[in-house]
Amino acid sequence: MIESLLVANRGEIARRIIRTARRLGVRAIAVHSEADADLPFVTEADEAVCVGPANPAQSYRNTEAILAAAKNTGAQAIHPGYGFLSENADFARAVGDAGLVWVGPGADAITAMGDKINARNLMAAAGVPVAAGTTDPAGTVEAALDAAAAIGYPVMVKAAAGGGGMGMGVAVGEAALRTEYEKVRGFAERMFGDGSVLIERYFPRVRHVEVQILGLADGRVVALGERECSVQRRNQKLVEESPSPAVTPELRERFLAAAVRAGEAVGYRNAGTVECLLDPASGEFFFLEMNTRLQVEHPVTELVYGIDLVEEQLRVAAGLPPSFDPGALTARGHAIELRINAEDPKRFLPGPGAVTTWVEPTGEGVRVDAGYVAGNTVTPFYDSLMAKLIVYGADRAQALERARAAVAGFEVVGPKCNLPFFAELLDNAEFVSGDYDTGIVGRMR
Repeated sequence: MIESLLVANRGEIARRIIRTARRLGVRAIAVHSEADADLPFVTEADEAVCVGPANPAQSYRNTEAILAAAKNTGAQAIHPGYGFLSENADFARAVGDAGLVWVGPGADAITAMGDKINARNLMAAAGVPVAAGTTDPAGTVEAALDAAAAIGYPVMVKAAAGGGGMGMGVAVGEAALRTEYEKVRGFAERMFGDGSVLIERYFPRVRHVEVQILGLADGRVVALGERECSVQRRNQKLVEESPSPAVTPELRERFLAAAVRAGEAVGYRNAGTVECLLDPASGEFFFLEMNTRLQVEHPVTELVYGIDLVEEQLRVAAGLPPSFDPGALTARGHAIELRINAEDPKRFLPGPGAVTTWVEPTGEGVRVDAGYVAGNTVTPFYDSLMAKLIVYGADRAQALERARAAVAGFEVVGPKCNLPFFAELLDNAEFVSGDYDTGIVGRMR
């Protein structure tokens, strides 16, 4: 096993990785910005290094500072968590060039799946279903219009280099497409340094379902069930659950087989997620993208399968076999994750501030992965995620019951918080029925 691990991230995910590292006897090293010096992940690490000011470009995305911290602390490996540098192929290569172990997929796989158009083409060649769309970037608005005419309106306009729900728009006709094309292209150039635009079929009513995969050290790719991610605001997830209420055993078999093919097509190693859109009317599903990292929502898979995905990541990176028998994977029960954000529960606008009260719920089947405690400050420099509330039950009904109790028992005072939204959602008839889609939040608001 790896002996020392630098965690190139912050907040709840850094704290969660450190927890597994210390359980395994791995020395855990944190890097942090000046703004995060007092957060729990810093104090809980065996060693911590400040890598720069609050601005992420000068700290958590500062590859030179992070590699220097790894060298100076004697770290053997680097775990990037999610966000920041986790899907940066150049950083993954730099880690290897520095003689360190990268806890994630290879740089080639990150590159192959990082461009949505290239990823779509690879998946189609591998026999993974993809929605109708462009196989090359729409370099002009005229090319976009031609593509939309062939696909049929409405269409989705997407940044080819985008991710995390950013850089997308829907066009219902030619005028809207002209507007959305320029908007998405401009956003993509500013945010990703790549203005390439993809046009693909848009589904007015759709569910977002993803499959957790793990590429093992021996070359095999295994699928660890699916997660439902359809509760979203601004195309960004708020709630995840496993298994999906929409997936039948037959559909699950097809989902998992397609996800394994996707991983095999790029020689995938370590943890990753194959994200798909599911048309509930037809039962068809289509490849959306592949996230070449650990996902925010990985805990629901951990609870349903009884494994520690971070431990499995470390084992793969070290060339070790998994701790479980891949041929005997069995899902049990139901898990739901709620993303506790520092944001207005009505309009979902960020609301940072000092945390004066922080009381976490307890009880059977309740897990909290938190990045903050009372006395900390949620600053405006980073994502608004404060914690993840995960509940587990023998079935979905019990998980919902435990989720309601846990939300009622979670107290956060200081920053704005979306807990009231979850209290509303957990009593929403559409959500409780399990027959919901990505438009549910809009219908609630």
